[in-house]
Amino acid sequence: MSTSANIGYLYAGILLAAGFVFVLVATGLANLLAPHKNTEEKLQTYESGETPIGSAWVQYPLGFYIFALLFVAFDVDIVFIISWAVIFKQLDIFGFCEIVFFIIVLALGLVYAWRKGVARWI
Repeated sequence: MSTSANIGYLYAGILLAAGFVFVLVATGLANLLAPHKNTEEKLQTYESGETPIGSAWVQYPLGFYIFALLFVAFDVDIVFIISWAVIFKQLDIFGFCEIVFFIIVLALGLVYAWRKGVARWI
């Protein structure tokens, strides 16, 4: 290994250490200089400028979380389909069969979620 490569690692290590020290110093100074007086307004739940009504601890139906997870899963799958479409001409029939299988699995997952009643919003 040449000396110039070792110098590069040294610079990266120094930069990493400097960043770590900067974060520690900035956090320490913020804790020392920041006011710590708790008032009623500071302890109140913030709801976009509106006066909060009731408790902030509300239990949402589980279906909302599952619906959100389905959205994220299908949203990420679109990224895979788009990247496949970009290199479609380079792939042979095997690549086409792979994406067809992928879409079939996605469709089966959607049908399963639909039958379980998860795909309904309310």
